[in-house]
Amino acid sequence: MKKLSKTTKSNFITYGIVVAALIVGQVWANSGSMSSLLKGLLVPLCAYMILAVSLNLTVGILGELSLGHAGFMCVGAFSSALFSKMTMDSLPEGVRFLIAILIGALVAGIFGILIGIPVLRLRGDYLAIVTLAFGEIIKNVINAIYVGKDANGLHFSLKSVTELNMDPEGTILINGPQGISGTPKDSSFLAGMILLLIALIIILNLINSRAGRAIMSIRDNRIAAESVGINVTKYKMMAFSISAALAGVAGVLYAHNLSSLVASPKNFGYNMSIMILVFVVLGGIGNIRGSMIAAFILTLLPEMLRGLSDYRMLIYAIVLIVMMLFNWSAGGRRFKERVAEKFRGMRKGPAKEAK
Repeated sequence: MKKLSKTTKSNFITYGIVVAALIVGQVWANSGSMSSLLKGLLVPLCAYMILAVSLNLTVGILGELSLGHAGFMCVGAFSSALFSKMTMDSLPEGVRFLIAILIGALVAGIFGILIGIPVLRLRGDYLAIVTLAFGEIIKNVINAIYVGKDANGLHFSLKSVTELNMDPEGTILINGPQGISGTPKDSSFLAGMILLLIALIIILNLINSRAGRAIMSIRDNRIAAESVGINVTKYKMMAFSISAALAGVAGVLYAHNLSSLVASPKNFGYNMSIMILVFVVLGGIGNIRGSMIAAFILTLLPEMLRGLSDYRMLIYAIVLIVMMLFNWSAGGRRFKERVAEKFRGMRKGPAKEAK
């Protein structure tokens, strides 16, 4: 039997963590011992983990700093929520949600390509500023859109609901700053974990493919990559658009967990993009599993410490600092290397004794 490579083993460990978390979460929720607060966090937790691993594809694997990830999430959320509300009475729940996921991923991916064409010519801080501006523009544009539907079809306006000129029996689909209300709550913890698993399979297989090695060569040395014939624009666009599409999927999951979807600064603003970047940095830039675990811990931690209301944010800040030191300081890296060496030695010891 062929021995699995180190990379394949690592990937299977990552998939195993997700499957184990799914089983534990489902059993805990079904047992009735999980609090309502924690139950309400399960779907957003899945969305944040998908956002973290997808942004790590851009920041860690491609090596470009993007601060507009919340914008792609917003695009996926609103396009899918609009579709779900329009087809609420005509399609069964499962089919509708599946099509909504595909629409959210497709629309966000298209926006990723459209934004990437001019933006990926920039580097460093300039790229970060432009992607940040994109996220804010998307949020403000959606807040200015009014969409309604009646017997005559769809009506659009950028002024107010009265400018839609609909029949009295018409339905308002997007109500400007008030967003979309009445979206079917199709999201679930099971669907979220399956989507996270799919996102991990896509990203990890991409990283370990020929295209992934080309993307990482661009990150390490753009000039050297160009000199050996690698199409820099093509591979940068590939990574950026896949990352955007997966952010759109997270947006679909997030939107279908809310009865009312609003493009507010809290949901899709600058702070959301920064929070996703924090997950990536603390989990390790380029470490897909680490960013997923960081998103899990940092999403649950403030809620788990809610009983310590006076010290909750202090403990949260201390955990952030400790994780940063552990991941990025020289001492932290040496400690991880020593632990890894001891673990390898423990595994080799029993193997030699068996012989």
